[in-house]
Amino acid sequence: MLQTRDNRAMILAAGLGSRLRPLTDHTPKALLEWKGKPLLEHVIRKLIGEGFREIIINVHHFKELIVDYIERNDRFGIRIEFSHEEELLDTGGGIARASWFFGDRPFLVHSVDIISDIRLGRLMEAHERDRPLATLAVKDRHTTRSLLMNREGLLKGWRDNQSGETILTGEEGEVLTPIAFSAIQVMDPAIVEHFPGEKRFALIPFYLELSREHPVLLHRHDSDSWKDMGRHESYR
Repeated sequence: MLQTRDNRAMILAAGLGSRLRPLTDHTPKALLEWKGKPLLEHVIRKLIGEGFREIIINVHHFKELIVDYIERNDRFGIRIEFSHEEELLDTGGGIARASWFFGDRPFLVHSVDIISDIRLGRLMEAHERDRPLATLAVKDRHTTRSLLMNREGLLKGWRDNQSGETILTGEEGEVLTPIAFSAIQVMDPAIVEHFPGEKRFALIPFYLELSREHPVLLHRHDSDSWKDMGRHESYR
């Protein structure tokens, strides 16, 4: 377990939950229940169990319902803040807006619709050992879009496995392995200096551009269970 001193995390919960409609027409994705508890509570309790005591949640879609749920549960006995997005800022923009919260130590970002038994402590330790600007959890599984990893475990590209479109950010001829992003990552506070100027931006294109000049580490967790509960197939 991580030491509890100033371990901070962000839960991404602002999305519309479009892939889960009509379930999300009147309920935010974060509050859809699985095994008797909302997805948001599953993630919060996982974070608490792994030593995180300060969490910020970005909210937009039915934000009042999410805030009310957290307050009715006494904020689960830890510090929980909210980053309200009047307009959706995409994943990267949402993280940038909440960056005031992160402090001067590496922080973890976790999507609300991901249920896994990944060891978050190991992910944090991998980041703190190598201190890249970002460490992304990745897993060998079927996916429509893959990150491309070199032999040193660094991000060096991206591929759309349906269209074949490929973006390379490393040296020509480098041996690359396709791997799937698990929507969980650790960021160094220095990454804020590299965020683009616009308020709204997507995270993967940002990481790809960052990887041209700076290390972005890919941390494999192939043996861990992992589910994207934001899809009907998984949620059912």
